[in-house]
Amino acid sequence: MNTRQRLEAMSARRPAPVGMAMRAAPPAQSLPSWPQRASFCPPGMEPRGGECVSSACAPQAHPLIDAARNAELAEYERTVRGRFDAIVPTLKEIAALQHEACFEQRAQQIAGERLGFALPETVLADAWVTTLDMRALYGHSVLQTYHWLARDFAARWDGRAEAQAAERFFIECGFHEVDISSCADGRLKGLLQFVLRLPHQAVHRRKSYAGALFDVELNVKHWTETELRRFREGVPTTSDAGTRYLKIAVYHFSSSDPEHEGCAAHGSDDKRAAQAALDRLTAFRTAIENGFCCGASVATLLIGVDTDTDAIRVHVPDGDGAMRTDCAVDNLAVYRQTAGMAASEARWRLGTAIDEAAREHGRSAPEPGMRRLIERLLTNNLSQIDYVCERHNGRYADVGHAERFINIGDGFDEVFLRNLAYFGHLHTIEEGAADMDVGIKIFSGLNVGRGLPIPIAIHYRYDAQVPGSRERAVARCRRVKAAIETRYPTLAKEGLLYCGMTVQGKAPGSAHEAVTDCDGKSQGH
Repeated sequence: MNTRQRLEAMSARRPAPVGMAMRAAPPAQSLPSWPQRASFCPPGMEPRGGECVSSACAPQAHPLIDAARNAELAEYERTVRGRFDAIVPTLKEIAALQHEACFEQRAQQIAGERLGFALPETVLADAWVTTLDMRALYGHSVLQTYHWLARDFAARWDGRAEAQAAERFFIECGFHEVDISSCADGRLKGLLQFVLRLPHQAVHRRKSYAGALFDVELNVKHWTETELRRFREGVPTTSDAGTRYLKIAVYHFSSSDPEHEGCAAHGSDDKRAAQAALDRLTAFRTAIENGFCCGASVATLLIGVDTDTDAIRVHVPDGDGAMRTDCAVDNLAVYRQTAGMAASEARWRLGTAIDEAAREHGRSAPEPGMRRLIERLLTNNLSQIDYVCERHNGRYADVGHAERFINIGDGFDEVFLRNLAYFGHLHTIEEGAADMDVGIKIFSGLNVGRGLPIPIAIHYRYDAQVPGSRERAVARCRRVKAAIETRYPTLAKEGLLYCGMTVQGKAPGSAHEAVTDCDGKSQGH
């Protein structure tokens, strides 16, 4: 049997996915393009004790890592993955009982004990007529698991103090608002909490777009709203404070399989992805400078993320704020260089890496506040590089897509984890058709090919202070759901689309409120 035949045989034997086990092998359809042979490890990896381990790894050896935070995130990751991992085994056990007496009561008891929530009563009640609708139960369980986690983490964790400290730091660096737009790829779902180690409550504006191609006009509107508040309320700084609005764009790439597992919106071309994001930043900055008087300006920053290792690449602005795609600090290289140093020496070396990147390309150094922010981001990311080294042997097993569901509308803030969800920000299916098609294509391989439905979480926020805002958000949920089912009629007819709808107030800590297809009252999760 040759290598191709072995891989095909392995694919045929592979069971349906059971969630997001921390070291599960990647699904067969996402195997990388490099030659596959028994003793072969991906680029940058070497075999140790029967597993492939990154040659750049030295877990817990770096002097600047936050070991306590790494431990907290490891427990967080285990909790989230464990909840999703429980879904398929639980549903299999329930499926085996569907023709027994007291099936409905027994199924609900098992679901409550193993999953933490109830299953749809109508689905269980109809099982005796034909067979149990496992696709509906699977879709329901995936989305309910997320809402359970969101509610649990919101109740147990209050990050206001951490967020306030981060906001003070941003202002000290000269930035009164930080706005981050990343690619919608699910591998960036943990960007703030894990990769950059920033509290999400401190980054008030954050939206994901395919290819990090954010809406320039919408961002100009956001800038205008922020500046108007500064003029009228002096929040977060007064209009004469000399601080600026900072816009960050985040693209991604794959060091293991750069030609196939990079950004799909740019054909897995790293240079195209970086340049496209930079062009959007430049357009945004130019729009502000051309459209408003009195020297109006914004600061911009471009960051790349290697989704295989979570190491960042920060493109260093010059003294005027201009950037080039070839002038950047590779933080994985910094990690390797500084792992064995004393803490003070490592900090000095990290700072000089920024100056060296500018000098190497004949550019001036960034202004002090921007330089300080870049140092903080690089330092934070060292802990994440070390985290991946310790918890994932230096490189994630699922280098490709392994998302659990599609999130449409407004993003969920409560749970962040790599490959948790593919995100599409849209208010109508027409404007987001391209992004939605990408998500459906991804899940056609992840789920539909294995007989599982595509869970789609449709979620919109409303402003309780605006009359009718909630009702309009509910109507938008129903309209988008109907449009999705119309756009993909075959999937909908075969039960391979499972759409759940929720709305949520904009106030921090607001509950997720379920939306039904009818006009009855919604209930909070």
